[in-house]
Amino acid sequence: MSDADDGPEQPVAATPPEELAETQDSGTERAARETPPSIPLRVRNLRKRFGGITAVDGASFEVEAGSVTGLIGPNGAGKSTTFNCITGVHEPDGGAVYFDGEEITGLSPPEIANRGLVRTFQIARELEEMSVLENMMLAPPHQRGEKLVNAVTPGLRDDVIEQEIELREAVWETLELFEIDHLAEEYAGNLSGGQRKLLELARALMADPEMLLLDEPFAGVNPTLEEKLLDRIHDLTEQGYTFLLVEHDMDLIMQNCEHVIVMHQGNVLASGTPAEIRDDERVVEAYLGGEV
Repeated sequence: MSDADDGPEQPVAATPPEELAETQDSGTERAARETPPSIPLRVRNLRKRFGGITAVDGASFEVEAGSVTGLIGPNGAGKSTTFNCITGVHEPDGGAVYFDGEEITGLSPPEIANRGLVRTFQIARELEEMSVLENMMLAPPHQRGEKLVNAVTPGLRDDVIEQEIELREAVWETLELFEIDHLAEEYAGNLSGGQRKLLELARALMADPEMLLLDEPFAGVNPTLEEKLLDRIHDLTEQGYTFLLVEHDMDLIMQNCEHVIVMHQGNVLASGTPAEIRDDERVVEAYLGGEV
C-alpha cells in the first residue's frame, strides 16, 4: 500500500509552554533530589579498644560538606577517641575512615593533615616560647625553606624568600580575621585560654584544610571570645569549609549546628537536625534530662 492510501498526516499537538516549563521544573527538582550532597568524611563501623575497655564500638556517621556538625555525648561516650582515630592519633582496631572518597584509616596525622583534614585539641597545643607570629608561620605545609639545600643555595634561596613573604602576608590576614593581630609579637605562653583557642584555630586554618575537627573549642573561653570564635566558624563555613566539633554546651550545639551526632557507649545513638535530636526520646532521657 502506498503512502497516499494512509490519508493526510495528522498534526502532532504541541506541548503548551506552561506544561513544558512544569515538566522541566519537575525534572530539575527531581535531579536535585537525586543528587546527594557532598560527603567529605565517612566513618564506617569504627572500633577502638584499650585493653579490656572498648572506647569506640562500631561508630558510623557522615559529615556533609560546608556544614557545622556537632558531636555530642557524655564523658566516656567515645567522642575524643573517635577524633583521634579519624586523625591518625590512634590506629583503629576495626572499621574504616574515608576522606574525599579515599580511605585514610591508619595514616599518620601529618599525612592526614596534608590531605586537608586538620584538627585542634581540647587543650591548646601552641609552642609557648615562640611568638604568635612564629607559631602561625610554622603551620603552612610544603614550605620550601624546610629543605636545607633550598635555604642555602643562592638560586633556590630566592624562591624560599619569596614564599616566606607570601606566607607572612597570609599569616597577618588570618591574624586580623581572628582579631589577634595585636598579639603577633607576644609569646604564645602569655595568652589567655580564650586567646590560645583563637590562635589554635587560626593556626589550623593556615594548614590549608578542607575540613576542621574541633575538640571542645569553647572550653574555658569567656562569652565574648566564644562569640568571636562562633562568628569566625560561620564565616569560614560560608567560604566552603566544613566543621565537625565536640562540645558539651547543648544550647551552643543546637543553635549553631545544622546536624548533630549523638554518641553513647562508643556508638552512635542518634543523628539528625537539632530539631530531630530534641524530639528523640532516647537522647532526651539519656543526656538532656528532658530539656534542650
